[in-house]
Amino acid sequence: MHPILLSLVTYLPLGGALAIFLMRGTSEAVETASRWVALWTSLLVFALSVVIWAEFDPQVPGFQFVQQADWAASFGVSYHAGIDGISLLFVLLSTFLTPLAVIGGWKLVTNRVRDYMVALLLLETTLVGLFSALDLVLFYVFYEATLIPGSLMIGVWGGPKRVWASMQFFLFTFGGSLFMLLALLAMWTMTGTTDIPALMQAHFAPAMQCWLLLGFVLAFGVKLPLFPLHAWLPDAYTEAPTPTTAMLSGVLSKAGAYGLLRFGVLMFPDAARLFAPYVLTLGVIAVIYAAIVALAQTDMKRLIAYSSFSHMGVIAVGLFTLTPEGIDGAIFQMLSHGVIITALFFCVAAVSWRAETRSIDAFSGVAHKMPVLATLGMLFVMANVGLPGTGAFVGEWLVMVGAIHVSFWIAFLAGSSMILGAVYMLVLYRRVMFGAPGRGVVAMLRDLTGPELAVLVPCALVTLWMGIHPTSFLRVFDPAVVNAVSAPAVQAALAPMHLAAN
Repeated sequence: MHPILLSLVTYLPLGGALAIFLMRGTSEAVETASRWVALWTSLLVFALSVVIWAEFDPQVPGFQFVQQADWAASFGVSYHAGIDGISLLFVLLSTFLTPLAVIGGWKLVTNRVRDYMVALLLLETTLVGLFSALDLVLFYVFYEATLIPGSLMIGVWGGPKRVWASMQFFLFTFGGSLFMLLALLAMWTMTGTTDIPALMQAHFAPAMQCWLLLGFVLAFGVKLPLFPLHAWLPDAYTEAPTPTTAMLSGVLSKAGAYGLLRFGVLMFPDAARLFAPYVLTLGVIAVIYAAIVALAQTDMKRLIAYSSFSHMGVIAVGLFTLTPEGIDGAIFQMLSHGVIITALFFCVAAVSWRAETRSIDAFSGVAHKMPVLATLGMLFVMANVGLPGTGAFVGEWLVMVGAIHVSFWIAFLAGSSMILGAVYMLVLYRRVMFGAPGRGVVAMLRDLTGPELAVLVPCALVTLWMGIHPTSFLRVFDPAVVNAVSAPAVQAALAPMHLAAN
């Protein structure tokens, strides 16, 4: 294993962004070159992340591809990066979706293209750095750094309400992060280090665990988002350009769930057991509330945004079942949801970009004009509602298996996401795709182009792969989950909850 591989995957996008930033020439030449440099950089980074996946050994406990260097040694802070089975797949998700976002924005982003590609590559660096950080200060730096390209891409290239959406996104996330900073400082004061593996072995008093976990829940609950910290989501997802929405919903929201798992469930098991009933309740509320609101939407993109919020509620439930099955299901659901929701946003963009409207009422019989889109769209709609044979089914099924150990009603209500999702997604698909061949905007539609297929086909293949052969993903992170949950301290903390459930 070559530790430098992880550094290349982390910082190569930063190099690509710098190369784009330094380009000179005519406006048109710079725009074209920016797109190609961003594409080839992101494809190379994805290829290197696949090499890491191939060389990774899931049966080896602990972190691999580890790099550590002094940073602020006198304060117990170091540059410490590495991956385990959990973080590896989130790195892969980030590097997989970035080139799709570049291709997807080829025609959708037409102004200040160079700046946009720089922001997109910067976002990739911050995401990979976030998922591979093994020092809490380093994690916090990368976590906060995602705000800069994320909010800029919403505020500069978004829709009519982009400035308001960007401000909401920034202020909500930045405000939540202050609670993480306070928790970080408290942990450093008590232990003298911010090294995550060392902190995992530290034994905090149960009362202190509760305060620390509350800080992390508030910080990561905004990014997830956890009900009722979701107010920024509909506007941010709707106003952002589609490639940005894909990165926000496909990867950035997963940073919140990843943080809850890494710094909540696994680091503070005593507090997680006490918080579990409340987080499970909030997760169920999110599932049902967001599904009902989604059904009332008239904007296709806003409907998909609420669908994403609903499915993130299922992920919150899976994490706080505090069982290996539930956590496995939550991780699997995060990965499959990241791919599926990205594809759905690009399907909406394919129609709305041609028709120059996202209103559901403006469409009828699109399948007659765009049969390839209708076929791929049906696959992603079915995947989104958890049809067997797709990745989402495996994730939701494992979450329900974990939830049934805690409460039948939690499992039943969380599982209702399949039924409620089927209602609003099939209503959307029927109204847009079927019916009499539409006049007006629909009559002018043409089917998918090569770049659009280059985005949607890989998403379709991964969705089917995750549903048909889930073991190829589960075998990577399941040993890490089982190893973490079976640790004596975690078992002792969770035993009362499991006994109560039985």
